[in-house]
Amino acid sequence: MEDHTFVPRPRAERAWGKHVLGSSDNAMGKHRKHRRKPSSQSRRMRLRRWAVARVRLDYPRAGRRGVRRWLPTWRQITLLFLFCLGSLTGLLSYLYLQTDIPKNLNDFATQQDNVYYWADGTEMARTGPVNRQEVPLDKVPQDVQWAVLAAENASFYSDSGVSPSGLMRAVTRMVTGGETQGGSTITQQYVKNAYLNQRQTFSRKLTEMFMAIKLDDRMSKREILQRYLNTSWFGRGSYGIQRAAYAYYGKDVSELNASEGALLASLLKGAGTFDPTVSAKNHKRAVDRWKWVLDRMVDIGKLSRSERARYTSFPEPKAPPRPAGLTGQVGYLVETAKAYVSSHTEISDADFDLGGYQIHTTFEKPKVQALAKAVKKTRDTLDPEQRPEDRHVRIGAASVAPGGAIRALYGGPGYLEQGFNDANASNVPAGTSFTPFVYAAALRDGVLLKRNGERTPVTPSTLYDGDNKIAVHTPEGPYWDRSGKIVRAVNDGDASYGQVSLRQAIERSINTPMIQLGMDVGLDRVRQASIDAGLLPSSFGARVPAFSLGTATPSSIRMASAYGTFAAEGTHYAPYSVSGLTHGGQRLALRKDSAKRAFSPVVAAQVDEALRGAVQSPDGAAHGAAEAGEVAGKAGTAQDGKSAWFVGYTKKLSTAVSLSRVDPKSQELMPLKGMGGEATETSGDTYPLDIWKSYMTDRAAE
Repeated sequence: MEDHTFVPRPRAERAWGKHVLGSSDNAMGKHRKHRRKPSSQSRRMRLRRWAVARVRLDYPRAGRRGVRRWLPTWRQITLLFLFCLGSLTGLLSYLYLQTDIPKNLNDFATQQDNVYYWADGTEMARTGPVNRQEVPLDKVPQDVQWAVLAAENASFYSDSGVSPSGLMRAVTRMVTGGETQGGSTITQQYVKNAYLNQRQTFSRKLTEMFMAIKLDDRMSKREILQRYLNTSWFGRGSYGIQRAAYAYYGKDVSELNASEGALLASLLKGAGTFDPTVSAKNHKRAVDRWKWVLDRMVDIGKLSRSERARYTSFPEPKAPPRPAGLTGQVGYLVETAKAYVSSHTEISDADFDLGGYQIHTTFEKPKVQALAKAVKKTRDTLDPEQRPEDRHVRIGAASVAPGGAIRALYGGPGYLEQGFNDANASNVPAGTSFTPFVYAAALRDGVLLKRNGERTPVTPSTLYDGDNKIAVHTPEGPYWDRSGKIVRAVNDGDASYGQVSLRQAIERSINTPMIQLGMDVGLDRVRQASIDAGLLPSSFGARVPAFSLGTATPSSIRMASAYGTFAAEGTHYAPYSVSGLTHGGQRLALRKDSAKRAFSPVVAAQVDEALRGAVQSPDGAAHGAAEAGEVAGKAGTAQDGKSAWFVGYTKKLSTAVSLSRVDPKSQELMPLKGMGGEATETSGDTYPLDIWKSYMTDRAAE
């Protein structure tokens, strides 16, 4: 067998130009003797090419097995990294050269008012224009300037216009999701405000960074900061720190101190989130952010510790100014429509405040005027100067059509007089006007009378005990309160009725069957049935026996909408106040909540029959509403006598009216007893029915 053992050649034979030739290689050897010896540079180039070829070709790696065969060498990794780095550098350099700074800024001067229209297309109100006023940087106190820089970009005066960490986030998000996040410098934010848009796409972010670098070379830092402060949005429709100073503190920017400047700086992170007058949660966030900004100023050496120690009280801003022209009920309508646009589109508050939108509402002017007229008629019977019990009366009302369109609302005596919208208030207990939802839950879900037993269906003719002060039971036995006493249900006037049907309990507004029915159905199921009908989950409190008698605090808008579910054969249509939205002649999309089946047509019809009986029957608790025609409805009073309601509907309109008295200092509800000069426990509970009846018999409400 022939031996093929490999015998390595001597080093001298493998050297460049020094081959040892055998007798059989004479011809080739003669030829090579006359070749020119390669230079040292040429040899190095060949060796480099050979090495690169080996790296490239030797993958998967020869002579390796298993996982090691697929692991690249450090040389391969290094070459790949250098290739990627070079490619990225080249790409970024190309994009940088291709990016230009526009000659013109975003034209704030051409922004328009927002125009609101009635349902018939006639103009209702205008809001705007953009509230902006430029000031030189010298007019902005140093403490205020550094409050902004501490909050947004402490390294502003030393950076090159961009944040390396922000760039890395942008690249990472490009690879993983296509959008970027915060971390922009003041220069980048100014570029976004002045030249670009607010969309957080990667391409916009990359353009912003390149423009920021170029702008940082062309402008001084002071000029950039001045322009930034004059174009930033601070909420309340204010662009620029000068208008923000007036909007929040009613003073010129030159009069602000570090503490007030820290709050304005906090608003740059999101005015809708940090305006402390919006909500309690906003207030807490604003205080935390305000403290952080002041502490940050100390950390970067721009506020002494002794001065920081002086700012212990949060600089509460004044209440938001109310736009002129939104008198009477119009302000409440505009506020309601604006809130709907905010929650049902992607339009930010900042973009909306720039104006140019046409908002077509569902409000009908004749109905709004008729409702305000009916409330005024009732208010005129009160005498707040002579009777303390007639003071601080709050009335909220709303009308919702089948399909969910809000046709009218009454939010208070006037928007410029009282900014709080009582039609959308969620602090007035529904009282016994809530019991139709208990009834609907029972008809839909049945009752559970024994522990671990089966649910038993009920009908409108199912009998319950209507006597006064009967003990409340659960499937396990009597219900005990925390003091160790058995809870007993109480009827209005301590009346007893004996055995009554569930329909009779609704028609005559008998409390004791409804409390027990709620316990038998299960308060969780009652809660869910009322949510399905249209009440908001945030309306509810503790689930105790009194839950079935209306401890929930829905708004008038939601209550009217929920009763409308019974008129719509069990289908709930969420209330809405805007039917169309346009900008620059283009129609914009509005998210509309889809209709949902809450109850079967049979259950809805059974509840509807009971509510009609409450009005049409001579002994019905709502018989006073019968003069309004073929209507259905239910009055409601809270157990503690601090609220009164009437909710009723026709085939065309569902209207809810709430009444309460609110202590202006504590904002707590006060008893209605004594209203109108009546000393009875139920005084005040007839006013909602009077308003409802006066409104529904007005031809404008048809």
